[in-house]
Amino acid sequence: MLRTLYGRMIIPEAVYQEITGGAPGLPGALAVQELQWIVSQPVQNDAIVRALQGELDHGEAEAIALAVELQADLILIDERRARAIAARMDLNVVGVLGVLVEAKHKALVPLLKPILDVLITQAG
Repeated sequence: MLRTLYGRMIIPEAVYQEITGGAPGLPGALAVQELQWIVSQPVQNDAIVRALQGELDHGEAEAIALAVELQADLILIDERRARAIAARMDLNVVGVLGVLVEAKHKALVPLLKPILDVLITQAG
C-alpha cells in the first residue's frame, strides 16, 4: 500500500536499525531489508539530530532531520510530539490514520473500521 501511495520511501539509518535490528520477526523487518523501493540513507546534518534528541528518540530525530535535508514531500510519523515538531519545521506530516484514509480514497482498502479495530486492539 505504501509503495502504491508514495512510490519510493527513504528512511534514516536509525529507523532502519530500529526495524531490522529489533526483536526477531518484527513486522516489516524483512521488507525493509529486501524491497528496493525502501531506501536507507544516512543523515548529514548531525546538529539537527542532536538538537531534536532532547525531545525525541533517535529514530524520530533522524527522520525529521533527513526530511529537512531532502526537502521531502512528506514525512510519515505517528508519535504526537514528533508530529508537532515536524509540523513546526514546515514538513508535511502524515500518520498511519492519514495513510489509511488516503488508501481508502484510492480504493486500496475497502473498509477502514476493521483495520482501525485491529490497530486499537494491538496498539491501544
